[in-house]
Amino acid sequence: MLRAEVEERAAGEAAAAGLSEAAHLELLELCEEQFTHLEKLQNEIILCEPEFSENLQEQSVNGLIATEAELKQWLSVEPSLLPSNSEILLQAGKEEMLKLCSELEMVVSCYEAKRDKLKETKELEQKWLEEKKKVLVAVTNHFERLKMEKEKFSGHSILLDTKEKIQKMKAYHEKLMETLGDVLEVHVPLLQNETSSSKKKKNIEQEISEDLISLGDILEVLMNKALETPHDPYVTIDHTFWPPYVEMLLRHGIAVRHQENNFKIRLENFF
Repeated sequence: MLRAEVEERAAGEAAAAGLSEAAHLELLELCEEQFTHLEKLQNEIILCEPEFSENLQEQSVNGLIATEAELKQWLSVEPSLLPSNSEILLQAGKEEMLKLCSELEMVVSCYEAKRDKLKETKELEQKWLEEKKKVLVAVTNHFERLKMEKEKFSGHSILLDTKEKIQKMKAYHEKLMETLGDVLEVHVPLLQNETSSSKKKKNIEQEISEDLISLGDILEVLMNKALETPHDPYVTIDHTFWPPYVEMLLRHGIAVRHQENNFKIRLENFF
């Protein structure tokens, strides 16, 4: 039954392929030979099958030995060549080429689909990369702008704060000087020479009093010296410093005399 179906199919394929009668007969003879060989092998296999054994291990070993023997036999068999008929070879080559072309078309189709997918993914990744670059540029520009504004604002605010502190210090200094002037004007007035009895003595004291400076001026000289040259704050006492003023400053701890030179004084450190 199977042989008849195969022969009928082979005849149909030969007729469809347009083979000649000789080629058709050669194919039929080849099919007959193969089926005859197949029946022979099938009969040999049936005859060589071992009887059923209850020992499964022994049955497995026998099956393995038979399989190894069959493998060795197939390895030793040389493959049969194709028929020498050129029409059959041409038809077989055509079928193989058509089959190979179909497989290659499927491969090409798969790779084209994969290429299109990769291309689409690449375009999406490039678009995402461009967007991220734009975001990075915008963030960088914003950061630089904020940095510049911060530096500018910080420097400007520090300058304004310093100016404000300087103005406050100047105002406080002027207020202190005015208060000091008022106190000195009330409690330590300028020198008066009207108490002299003799005219000569009066003239001498008037000459001296013209060169003397007030207590406020002495304090100003001491403060300026302490601020301008803090490493050498001593002021030399000359004829313009009235001794009672100097003594009063020393006794009340406002001024300090030099340890090695009694003619130099400085303002006491109040901090």
